[in-house]
Amino acid sequence: MRPAIRLGVNIDHVATVRNARGGQHPDPVAAALLAVQSGADGITAHLREDRRHIRDTDLERLRTEIDAPLNMEMAATDEMVAIAQALRPHACCLVPERREELTTEGGLDVAGQSDALTPKVHALKANGIRVSLFIDPDPTQIAAAAATGAQVVELHTGAYAQGRAGELERLQRAATQAASLGLEVHAGHGLTYENVGPVATIPQIRELNIGHFLIGQAIFDGLPTVIATMQAHISKAAEH
Repeated sequence: MRPAIRLGVNIDHVATVRNARGGQHPDPVAAALLAVQSGADGITAHLREDRRHIRDTDLERLRTEIDAPLNMEMAATDEMVAIAQALRPHACCLVPERREELTTEGGLDVAGQSDALTPKVHALKANGIRVSLFIDPDPTQIAAAAATGAQVVELHTGAYAQGRAGELERLQRAATQAASLGLEVHAGHGLTYENVGPVATIPQIRELNIGHFLIGQAIFDGLPTVIATMQAHISKAAEH
């Protein structure tokens, strides 16, 4: 029987709302606690170099106050590696980052940056951190990701979410290739109630990380309801 797909909830945009006015409300750590109580399997938070949403103190509190795996999204920089080594979250997902972007726009170029990425992957693993690389569903990038020693790839579903033709098939082929190389397969970016089902049917996928849609929909329905509804969509799809 296929293992249940884990749902990681990204709480970055709770911090975005807080930072729009300053102060401490709404508290992303309180949102993370509620998400876990409501059925989330883990919490994801992206500490960007410009600190536009999650702050260092948020991560420190998440690490100590949340009884669930913490996935720290981060750029592959010396600063972020040092922070992760001190924090020791359950996992780190290395993502590309540009200051002018609104959100992560694509996957890491692991093939073109393997010499720089591989030592950082090994440094994180040496501290007991599970390492994921956020990549496009591209055969060259998947092979390069495996060569770095990372344990996980997270497939970028942005193009699929935008309705680009052939993207679901690309994700299916990428998941098959990654699993054949011994990588655990995660996926995320732009997933909603309407489009999560076909991704959840891909048998190699073990975890979906979803943030913006869940936090946005929670404005209308509340976080417990949207997490339960998303879990139901994922479970129903994964059964088929």
